[in-house]
Amino acid sequence: MTEHEEKKHEESLMEKIADKIRGHDSSSDSDDDKPSESSIKAKVFRLFGREKPVHHVLGGGKPADIFLWRNKKISAGALGVATVMWVLFELLEYHLLTLVCHLLILALALLFLWSNAMTFINKSPPNFPEVHIPKDPIMEFAQALRFEINRAFVVLRNIASGRDLKKFLSVIAGLWVLSIVGNWCNFLTLFYIVFVLLHTVPVLYEKYEDKVDPLAEKAMHEIKKQYAVFDEKVLSKIPRGPLKEKKKD
Repeated sequence: MTEHEEKKHEESLMEKIADKIRGHDSSSDSDDDKPSESSIKAKVFRLFGREKPVHHVLGGGKPADIFLWRNKKISAGALGVATVMWVLFELLEYHLLTLVCHLLILALALLFLWSNAMTFINKSPPNFPEVHIPKDPIMEFAQALRFEINRAFVVLRNIASGRDLKKFLSVIAGLWVLSIVGNWCNFLTLFYIVFVLLHTVPVLYEKYEDKVDPLAEKAMHEIKKQYAVFDEKVLSKIPRGPLKEKKKD
Protein backbone atom coordinates (compact mmCIF):
# COMPACT_ATOMS: atom_id res chain seq x y z
CA MET A 1 0.00 0.00 0.00
CA THR A 2 1.46 3.36 -1.05
CA GLU A 3 1.88 6.33 1.27
CA HIS A 4 -0.84 8.26 -0.57
CA GLU A 5 -3.36 5.45 -0.05
CA GLU A 6 -2.50 5.19 3.67
CA LYS A 7 -3.15 8.92 4.15
CA LYS A 8 -6.43 8.64 2.29
CA HIS A 9 -7.47 5.70 4.47
CA GLU A 10 -6.61 7.60 7.65
CA GLU A 11 -8.62 10.63 6.48
CA SER A 12 -11.68 8.46 5.77
CA LEU A 13 -11.43 6.92 9.25
CA MET A 14 -11.20 10.37 10.85
CA GLU A 15 -14.25 11.53 8.91
CA LYS A 16 -16.29 8.50 10.06
CA ILE A 17 -15.30 9.12 13.69
CA ALA A 18 -16.21 12.80 13.38
CA ASP A 19 -19.59 11.91 11.83
CA LYS A 20 -20.37 9.55 14.73
CA ILE A 21 -19.46 12.23 17.27
CA ARG A 22 -21.71 14.79 15.53
CA GLY A 23 -24.58 12.28 15.36
CA HIS A 24 -24.27 11.51 19.08
CA ASP A 25 -24.22 15.23 19.96
CA SER A 26 -27.26 15.97 17.80
CA SER A 27 -29.23 13.09 19.33
CA SER A 28 -28.37 14.26 22.85
CA ASP A 29 -29.39 17.84 21.94
CA SER A 30 -32.67 16.61 20.52
CA ASP A 31 -33.32 14.65 23.72
CA ASP A 32 -32.61 17.76 25.76
CA ASP A 33 -34.93 19.82 23.58
CA LYS A 34 -37.82 17.39 24.08
CA PRO A 35 -40.10 18.64 26.84
CA SER A 36 -40.56 16.38 29.80
CA GLU A 37 -43.86 14.72 30.51
CA SER A 38 -44.40 16.90 33.56
CA SER A 39 -43.89 20.09 31.56
CA ILE A 40 -46.35 18.85 28.93
CA LYS A 41 -48.93 18.20 31.61
CA ALA A 42 -48.27 21.62 33.11
CA LYS A 43 -49.05 23.29 29.78
CA VAL A 44 -52.40 21.51 29.37
CA PHE A 45 -55.29 23.96 29.17
CA ARG A 46 -57.30 24.14 32.37
CA LEU A 47 -60.68 25.78 32.74
CA PHE A 48 -60.47 29.45 33.87
CA GLY A 49 -56.67 29.24 33.69
CA ARG A 50 -56.37 27.37 36.98
CA GLU A 51 -53.06 25.76 37.94
CA LYS A 52 -54.18 24.11 41.19
CA PRO A 53 -56.53 21.19 41.84
CA VAL A 54 -60.25 21.82 42.13
CA HIS A 55 -60.06 21.30 45.90
CA HIS A 56 -57.65 24.25 46.24
CA VAL A 57 -59.70 26.41 43.88
CA LEU A 58 -62.74 25.94 46.15
CA GLY A 59 -60.73 27.22 49.10
CA GLY A 60 -59.69 23.90 50.60
CA GLY A 61 -60.77 22.81 54.05
CA LYS A 62 -64.20 21.55 55.07
CA PRO A 63 -66.30 23.57 52.55
CA ALA A 64 -64.32 22.11 49.64
CA ASP A 65 -64.64 18.63 51.17
CA ILE A 66 -68.42 19.07 51.31
CA PHE A 67 -68.72 20.31 47.72
CA LEU A 68 -66.48 17.52 46.40
CA TRP A 69 -68.20 14.82 48.47
CA ARG A 70 -65.06 13.82 50.36
CA ASN A 71 -67.37 12.94 53.27
CA LYS A 72 -70.53 11.60 51.66
CA LYS A 73 -72.60 11.66 54.86
CA ILE A 74 -71.99 15.37 55.51
CA SER A 75 -72.48 16.32 51.86
CA ALA A 76 -75.70 14.34 51.59
CA GLY A 77 -76.90 15.80 54.90
CA ALA A 78 -76.25 19.38 53.79
CA LEU A 79 -78.00 18.79 50.47
CA GLY A 80 -80.90 17.09 52.24
CA VAL A 81 -81.36 19.95 54.72
CA ALA A 82 -81.32 22.49 51.87
CA THR A 83 -83.90 20.44 49.99
CA VAL A 84 -86.18 20.20 53.03
CA MET A 85 -85.93 23.97 53.61
CA TRP A 86 -86.73 24.67 49.97
CA VAL A 87 -89.75 22.33 50.06
CA LEU A 88 -91.05 23.95 53.27
CA PHE A 89 -90.65 27.55 52.15
CA GLU A 90 -91.32 27.22 48.42
CA LEU A 91 -93.71 24.33 47.86
CA LEU A 92 -95.57 24.36 51.19
CA GLU A 93 -95.32 28.17 51.38
CA TYR A 94 -94.12 28.15 54.97
CA HIS A 95 -92.78 31.43 56.38
CA LEU A 96 -89.47 31.66 58.20
CA LEU A 97 -90.83 33.32 61.34
CA THR A 98 -93.67 30.79 61.56
CA LEU A 99 -91.28 27.86 61.14
CA VAL A 100 -88.87 29.18 63.80
CA CYS A 101 -91.73 29.74 66.27
CA HIS A 102 -93.20 26.29 65.66
CA LEU A 103 -89.81 24.60 66.11
CA LEU A 104 -89.17 26.51 69.34
CA ILE A 105 -92.65 25.61 70.66
CA LEU A 106 -92.07 21.93 69.88
CA ALA A 107 -88.57 21.90 71.41
CA LEU A 108 -89.55 23.75 74.59
CA ALA A 109 -92.65 21.59 75.07
CA LEU A 110 -90.68 18.36 74.74
CA LEU A 111 -87.92 19.55 77.09
CA PHE A 112 -90.47 20.81 79.65
CA LEU A 113 -92.37 17.53 79.65
CA TRP A 114 -89.13 15.56 79.87
CA SER A 115 -87.93 17.54 82.90
CA ASN A 116 -91.24 17.13 84.74
CA ALA A 117 -91.45 13.45 83.87
CA MET A 118 -87.99 12.84 85.39
CA THR A 119 -89.10 14.61 88.59
CA PHE A 120 -92.36 12.64 88.70
CA ILE A 121 -90.59 9.27 88.60
CA ASN A 122 -88.06 10.39 91.23
CA LYS A 123 -85.13 10.74 88.90
CA SER A 124 -82.75 13.64 88.56
CA PRO A 125 -83.85 16.17 85.95
CA PRO A 126 -81.75 16.40 82.78
CA ASN A 127 -78.79 18.73 82.87
CA PHE A 128 -79.05 20.96 79.82
CA PRO A 129 -75.67 22.34 78.65
CA GLU A 130 -75.06 26.06 78.41
CA VAL A 131 -74.84 27.27 74.84
CA HIS A 132 -72.59 30.19 73.94
CA ILE A 133 -71.78 31.64 70.54
CA PRO A 134 -67.97 31.86 70.22
CA LYS A 135 -66.56 35.27 69.45
CA ASP A 136 -63.60 34.39 67.21
CA PRO A 137 -65.48 32.60 64.35
CA ILE A 138 -68.02 35.43 64.21
CA MET A 139 -65.27 38.05 64.02
CA GLU A 140 -63.40 36.08 61.34
CA PHE A 141 -66.57 35.74 59.27
CA ALA A 142 -67.33 39.46 59.66
CA GLN A 143 -63.80 40.42 58.62
CA ALA A 144 -63.89 38.10 55.59
CA LEU A 145 -67.30 39.49 54.59
CA ARG A 146 -66.03 43.06 55.01
CA PHE A 147 -62.98 42.31 52.85
CA GLU A 148 -65.09 40.82 50.04
CA ILE A 149 -67.55 43.74 50.11
CA ASN A 150 -64.72 46.29 49.93
CA ARG A 151 -63.14 44.38 47.05
CA ALA A 152 -66.49 44.39 45.23
CA PHE A 153 -66.72 48.17 45.73
CA VAL A 154 -63.25 48.58 44.21
CA VAL A 155 -64.23 46.49 41.18
CA LEU A 156 -67.45 48.47 40.71
CA ARG A 157 -65.51 51.73 40.96
CA ASN A 158 -63.01 50.61 38.33
CA ILE A 159 -65.83 49.53 36.04
CA ALA A 160 -67.71 52.80 36.48
CA SER A 161 -64.56 54.81 35.66
CA GLY A 162 -64.85 53.67 32.02
CA ARG A 163 -61.29 52.38 31.72
CA ASP A 164 -62.07 48.72 30.97
CA LEU A 165 -64.80 48.36 28.37
CA LYS A 166 -64.50 44.57 28.26
CA LYS A 167 -65.10 44.20 31.99
CA PHE A 168 -67.95 46.73 31.81
CA LEU A 169 -69.74 44.74 29.11
CA SER A 170 -69.15 41.47 30.99
CA VAL A 171 -70.70 42.85 34.19
CA ILE A 172 -73.66 44.36 32.30
CA ALA A 173 -74.28 41.04 30.52
CA GLY A 174 -74.04 39.13 33.80
CA LEU A 175 -76.48 41.45 35.57
CA TRP A 176 -78.85 41.26 32.63
CA VAL A 177 -78.82 37.44 32.69
CA LEU A 178 -79.30 37.51 36.47
CA SER A 179 -82.31 39.81 36.10
CA ILE A 180 -83.87 37.40 33.59
CA VAL A 181 -83.32 34.48 35.97
CA GLY A 182 -84.88 36.60 38.74
CA ASN A 183 -88.07 36.86 36.70
CA TRP A 184 -88.26 33.09 36.39
CA CYS A 185 -87.80 32.27 40.10
CA ASN A 186 -87.52 33.97 43.48
CA PHE A 187 -84.40 34.39 45.58
CA LEU A 188 -84.92 31.20 47.60
CA THR A 189 -85.24 29.03 44.49
CA LEU A 190 -82.20 30.71 42.94
CA PHE A 191 -80.20 30.11 46.13
CA TYR A 192 -81.27 26.46 46.15
CA ILE A 193 -80.30 26.03 42.48
CA VAL A 194 -76.85 27.51 43.16
CA PHE A 195 -76.46 25.28 46.22
CA VAL A 196 -77.32 22.17 44.20
CA LEU A 197 -74.93 23.21 41.43
CA LEU A 198 -72.13 23.66 43.96
CA HIS A 199 -72.74 20.09 45.13
CA THR A 200 -72.82 18.58 41.62
CA VAL A 201 -70.78 20.57 39.09
CA PRO A 202 -67.38 20.63 40.91
CA VAL A 203 -67.40 16.90 41.68
CA LEU A 204 -68.43 16.02 38.12
CA TYR A 205 -65.78 18.36 36.69
CA GLU A 206 -63.09 16.88 38.94
CA LYS A 207 -64.04 13.41 37.69
CA TYR A 208 -64.17 14.28 33.97
CA GLU A 209 -61.80 17.28 33.77
CA ASP A 210 -59.57 15.61 31.15
CA LYS A 211 -62.58 15.46 28.81
CA VAL A 212 -64.09 18.83 29.74
CA ASP A 213 -60.92 20.94 29.45
CA PRO A 214 -60.29 20.29 25.71
CA LEU A 215 -63.90 21.22 24.93
CA ALA A 216 -63.59 24.32 27.09
CA GLU A 217 -60.37 25.27 25.28
CA LYS A 218 -62.12 25.11 21.91
CA ALA A 219 -65.04 27.14 23.25
CA MET A 220 -62.72 29.79 24.74
CA HIS A 221 -60.78 30.01 21.48
CA GLU A 222 -64.00 30.55 19.52
CA ILE A 223 -65.24 33.15 22.03
CA LYS A 224 -61.95 35.07 21.81
CA LYS A 225 -62.12 34.91 18.03
CA GLN A 226 -65.65 36.32 17.96
CA TYR A 227 -64.77 38.96 20.52
CA ALA A 228 -61.79 40.07 18.43
CA VAL A 229 -64.10 40.59 15.46
CA PHE A 230 -66.62 42.45 17.64
CA ASP A 231 -63.84 44.57 19.15
CA GLU A 232 -62.48 45.47 15.73
CA LYS A 233 -65.85 46.43 14.26
CA VAL A 234 -67.62 47.98 17.27
CA LEU A 235 -65.66 48.43 20.50
CA SER A 236 -62.57 49.99 18.97
CA LYS A 237 -64.72 52.81 17.61
CA ILE A 238 -66.10 53.75 21.07
CA PRO A 239 -64.08 56.37 23.00
CA ARG A 240 -62.69 54.98 26.24
CA GLY A 241 -61.94 56.68 29.54
CA PRO A 242 -62.95 60.14 30.70
CA LEU A 243 -63.05 62.80 28.05
CA LYS A 244 -60.08 65.11 28.08
CA GLU A 245 -60.67 68.80 28.27
CA LYS A 246 -59.84 70.69 25.13
CA LYS A 247 -56.74 72.73 25.38
CA LYS A 248 -57.27 76.41 25.35
CA ASP A 249 -55.85 78.24 22.38
